[in-house]
Amino acid sequence: MDSDGRDPFVSMMTAESKVNLNLSDFAPQSMLRVAEHSIARPKFPAIDFHNHIDGLEPSEVLRVMDACGIEQLVNITMKPGTEGLESLARLHAASPNRFSTIAWMDWRDLVEDNFVKRSVQRLEQCAAAGAIGMKIWKDLGLRLRDRDGSILRIDDSRLDPLFARAAELGVFIMFHTADPAAFFLATDALNERYEELSAHPDWSFYGSAFSREELLAQRNSVFTRHPATRFVAAHMGEQPEDLAALATMLEAHPNVQLDMSARVAELGRQPFTARRFFLRFPDRILFGADLLPEESMYRGHYRFFETDDEYFDYPSHASRQGRWQIYGLALPDTVLERIYRGNAMKLLASSR
Repeated sequence: MDSDGRDPFVSMMTAESKVNLNLSDFAPQSMLRVAEHSIARPKFPAIDFHNHIDGLEPSEVLRVMDACGIEQLVNITMKPGTEGLESLARLHAASPNRFSTIAWMDWRDLVEDNFVKRSVQRLEQCAAAGAIGMKIWKDLGLRLRDRDGSILRIDDSRLDPLFARAAELGVFIMFHTADPAAFFLATDALNERYEELSAHPDWSFYGSAFSREELLAQRNSVFTRHPATRFVAAHMGEQPEDLAALATMLEAHPNVQLDMSARVAELGRQPFTARRFFLRFPDRILFGADLLPEESMYRGHYRFFETDDEYFDYPSHASRQGRWQIYGLALPDTVLERIYRGNAMKLLASSR
């Protein structure tokens, strides 16, 4: 001890190890030494039911698909209404049996007379051209405004003819409603996705006209009113943080399928709960990526589904969803086949 009663070795170590570090630069390397398995191809041919490849060269996408055992890819065009038919035709010309297309709802004439009638006509045109469904994005309920300036509700009854016509045409409606739970909280020290929201402040819906729970309830009321219409609730129905509530929704609405795209981060940090969920609902979940088609991305998904590896990186966009790692689910073959391919094939067959 020195004259002040301090341990000079501890003082020296503290001084030398003190670093001014931005949180964004903090990238710790795990000291764990656990099993790692690289899965180059899935156990069963896979169908990526949720991706966006309008701007990509089909031949390059096909190369990645071939390398990674992706049998088919469903492109959700982001071109509204019938404008998306150009993407559909281009992909069909590149490979008619490897690509399918989901159309994108066109809201540009929302406040004009006969909007719903035109929307139904656009759905009919898209279905006639080969689209297997139509996607309704999260701007419904969050940003789209009616003639009086109020936010348009998801369950506005004026939209009912669109959902009813989808059932008659044999196509489905995909809903991306709301967003992760953290996006509806203040971007502060308590928000687990603080870094992501700080980098993308426009992703925050804190203080929106409707809460996340209200938005999901509005969407669910559409499911209830249209039992003959098939729906796909994208991104684990935007409830991957609460799989018990998601299970209740599925039990109440047999006309709804889930796609798990871009939610491996949420599922993989609760491997026991997520595995039980997948075993309970093996016929209700579709494999999807919603990430740029790359070999490493797909193989990260296969590792999550097929192994019991611990504490590894999840497939993500450039900005990670949260500061955590994931664990594999080690799903049995009977479940893997349905998640990878079987459930998608049933939906594709009934939409053609």
